[in-house]
Amino acid sequence: MKQVVAAVIEKNGKLLVCQRTRHQTMPLKWEFPGGKIEEGEQPRDALRRELEEELGIRAKIGDEIARLRHTYPNGSTVELRFFIVREYEDEIENRIFRDLQWSDPKDLPSYDFLEADATLVQDLAAGKLLK
Repeated sequence: MKQVVAAVIEKNGKLLVCQRTRHQTMPLKWEFPGGKIEEGEQPRDALRRELEEELGIRAKIGDEIARLRHTYPNGSTVELRFFIVREYEDEIENRIFRDLQWSDPKDLPSYDFLEADATLVQDLAAGKLLK
């Protein structure tokens, strides 16, 4: 099972969502930034590394707000751990995505998200999870 971490980056009440490129797996789907946990890496360290690689920021990783397990139709299973990020250094820079958007949580369902993110998207849109 693949272990993945992702950041729900919040700024001024909006959340950062990222669109995959045409050349990535599951092309043009929307997601929260993050990636795989490498062998021997702690989840928060993995997320810090991924956010620096993908967005050029040094993030302060907050609380884990959700943990989901999803099995795709091809049989691959992923465990996703989502962390809130409200503080970071440097400006967000799009290094790997097709597009980045700041979205009001209630508008999240209008994006074509990865299947694995569906439950989280619904909870965030309903005003759950974020304090």
